[in-house]
Amino acid sequence: MRRSVPIAALAALIRCAAWAQPAADEPAFEAASVKVSPPHEPGQYGFSWMRGGPGSPDPGRIDYRQISIDILVARAYDVPQWQLFGPDWTRLGHYDYDIAATVPPGASQEQFRLMLRRLLVERFKLQVHRETRELAGYSLSAAKGGPKLHPHVDAGRAAEEDKPLGNVPPPIQAGAGGYPILTARVPFASLDGKSRQRWDNAGVGELVDWLSAYLRAPVSDETGIQGKYDIDLYWLAPAMGAQSDDTGPGLFAAVQQQLGLKLEKKKSSLEVLVIDHAEKVPTGN
Repeated sequence: MRRSVPIAALAALIRCAAWAQPAADEPAFEAASVKVSPPHEPGQYGFSWMRGGPGSPDPGRIDYRQISIDILVARAYDVPQWQLFGPDWTRLGHYDYDIAATVPPGASQEQFRLMLRRLLVERFKLQVHRETRELAGYSLSAAKGGPKLHPHVDAGRAAEEDKPLGNVPPPIQAGAGGYPILTARVPFASLDGKSRQRWDNAGVGELVDWLSAYLRAPVSDETGIQGKYDIDLYWLAPAMGAQSDDTGPGLFAAVQQQLGLKLEKKKSSLEVLVIDHAEKVPTGN
């Protein structure tokens, strides 16, 4: 007996097949190396980086270190990470990868994204689809007593910013309370779950974007705050190794105590991108 396939379902299957098989004439990297990253040092976190590509000082090459599948997919499809869903292992810190690739001269940002999509399909057998979901998110507003943000002060470039950065970054050092000492080149780090993030000359919108990515949920800016600020935030992150007997604020408490802002629950209905399949071990170079 022949079974019919609903048109909507057939269209979804066609879209998935199109994503799974890149067209022969789609842009591609001239050469690419994709390898599983070496394991993190015990208690260390925050050595990931993404350098090069169109719009950067080195548009003809990319050098990515300890980057997760979800970060790559988010960049390839130009979506925020909080609008991307998939298996837990696709997130940073589970299975990370080092990628080096040569970008064809004159490639645009859109062509570059197509190259990343093709790389993900060919090396990781990536399959994705889009759908609309109601997401549990947050609103960010001023807390009682008002914001505690510090206006940006231009201190000039630090000497270390002008030095070449080696392939292996120096180890993160602990400062007061065991929280990481950050530099201009390392704006985020975590030591045994004691996490710290710094923004220089940033608007509240950048904080909102980061909170959305970190919480993997939509965060709306309801602060009404304009201008540029130097923001320093530190908190305990159990998912990154913080112990139950450690002292310090969680992220929500840190945002309120240190920045004078508060996060409150809020639902939103948005289109998301879903990772249906990806291989943990990339195919050969």
